[in-house]
Amino acid sequence: MYDSANPLLVVFWLIVSVVLLVANWKIFTKAGKPGWAILIPIYNVIVMLQIVKKPLWWIIMLLIPGVNVVFVILIIYNLCLSFGQPAWHVIPALLVSFVYYPYLAFSSASYKG
Repeated sequence: MYDSANPLLVVFWLIVSVVLLVANWKIFTKAGKPGWAILIPIYNVIVMLQIVKKPLWWIIMLLIPGVNVVFVILIIYNLCLSFGQPAWHVIPALLVSFVYYPYLAFSSASYKG
C-alpha cells in the first residue's frame, strides 16, 4: 500500500523545494530584481514577466487551463534566451528543472535582458 506521508519522500521534496527556491532567488538577483520576490505569490510571476520582457496581461493567459501550459513554456524559453542560453535549453529546463535552474543560477550565464 502506498504511504503518502513517507518521511523520505517528504525530505526529498523539501530538499528539492529549497534548492529551487535558492536557485530562483539567485536568478532574480542576477536579473537585477529583488530575490525575495520569489517568495511572494503572483508578484513572483510579475517579476518573472519583467525579467523575460513580456507584458503583464500574460498573467491572464496563465489562468486559462491548457493555454497556461503554452505560456509557461514561452516564459521558460524566454528566460533561457534572457540569460544567453541556446533555445534548446528549454528542454532540460522543462524536463529536469531541479537541475537546470541551479545550473542557470550558479553558472557563468549572465542576464542579457
